[in-house]
Amino acid sequence: MSVSDALRQQLAPRGRLRASINLGNPVLARRDAPDAAPHGVSIDLAGALAERLGVGLDFVVFDSASQSVDAVADDRADIGFFAIDPKRGETIAFTDAYLHIEGWYAVRQDSPITASTEVDRPGLRVAVGRGSAYDLFLTRELHHAEIIRAPNPQAVTPLFVEQGLDVAAGVKQQLEMDMRQIPGLRLLPERFMVIRQAMGLAQNRGPDARAFLAAFVESLKADGFVADALRRHGIGGATVAPPACTF
Repeated sequence: MSVSDALRQQLAPRGRLRASINLGNPVLARRDAPDAAPHGVSIDLAGALAERLGVGLDFVVFDSASQSVDAVADDRADIGFFAIDPKRGETIAFTDAYLHIEGWYAVRQDSPITASTEVDRPGLRVAVGRGSAYDLFLTRELHHAEIIRAPNPQAVTPLFVEQGLDVAAGVKQQLEMDMRQIPGLRLLPERFMVIRQAMGLAQNRGPDARAFLAAFVESLKADGFVADALRRHGIGGATVAPPACTF
């Protein structure tokens, strides 16, 4: 994948690639301490892109997906790592997915709810992370239950407990991490959505930049880079997305 000066200018106009990093999804990135450098799959992908472009790399780090999306849309970052969603697509041009992860529900052990299909009922209250992929999805899909929004995904389960809500929604890995700290909870037996995790850049960066980023993601899926990153960071419960459909 050759990189012209014009293409490099579209993708990293300040001479360094600014990558928007969302710490709200532990599958993608995390910090081991407040002042530690982030690490994870998205960090590795950002590094590979900067290397491919031949530019330096800066991380712009946020606690939630909505903040990360806004940073790219507002030109405070050049690229980011987002779940594909039509609402976000108003400002963000997505590649095809590089990862599939899952959204699940957690309830208390004594909850009468036994299946995801029982969640959308009048009187039930569901905790979600504000602006997350599953917030956007459930806002469209739930017609009877009430959605209660936490400021970020890490705050979902604490909010669920503190306010006595009926259901906590989130990425499976985050809920499992929370359940190790908060006893008396269980996951419902099936996911409620598949989250298609992609790279993205602002729509106004132009068709050449969008095509290059899309091809870059496909190359990292095909050569095993994404699978290796999952293994390297010990990420379970996520799968490499299949090749993009090109016909």
